Amino acid sequence: MSLAERRNCILYSDFLNLYEQNILYETSQKFSLFGGKTFGGYEEAERKMAAFIPPDMALEPDWPIACIRIEPLNRKFAEKLSHRDILGALMNLGIDRAKTGDIAVGEQEAFLFCCDSLARMICGELERIRHTAVRCTVCESGSFSYTPATERIRGSVASIRLDAVMALAFGASRSSLISLIERGSVFVNGRLTTSNACVLRDGDIVSVRGHGRFRYCGAAGQSRKGRTWIELEKYI
Repeated sequence: MSLAERRNCILYSDFLNLYEQNILYETSQKFSLFGGKTFGGYEEAERKMAAFIPPDMALEPDWPIACIRIEPLNRKFAEKLSHRDILGALMNLGIDRAKTGDIAVGEQEAFLFCCDSLARMICGELERIRHTAVRCTVCESGSFSYTPATERIRGSVASIRLDAVMALAFGASRSSLISLIERGSVFVNGRLTTSNACVLRDGDIVSVRGHGRFRYCGAAGQSRKGRTWIELEKYI
């Protein structure tokens, strides 16, 4: 932030994971005070860049983020490519993970967010993922459209505490999930949460390292035994 003030221009970080974003929010009061922002290329992005904006500057960030569409050359013989497959192919090209954002995988194509300075190189070099030949093209500004695949989960919980809701979302016992919370593996709306007693609010997004993420949609009534019926939207 101090460097942005001295240069009187907006400066951008690399892509930050949830843990790094939390450190930024918790340790840099000036980031929030002077209107710093984060963005990952689309509304529900998990990995985001930070924009450090001088206090007297009214301009909106011109995010240096490119969106690359990855699609098979021959859909008939294409494999089903996963997030891990695409990330592995990028790592094989020697690309630093900090230079890439989310990888949004759909049924017939995937979208990769990256620093715009790398877009041309990736499009020229990424020709095969596993055994599938692929084509990479940069999406025009505003043409990106992606709806993440989700499943609706409905069930009852003793309370709307974080550990109870996580148990429903991931089909695990509350006791097994408490250690994840205490180890710093759980984020609510991008903020590290280490208390299993945290009460979720409608619309909260919970991300759990190694397990995935879900949106808490709200309560839907009480059971006869006094438990609360809730609904979740789990990203798959």
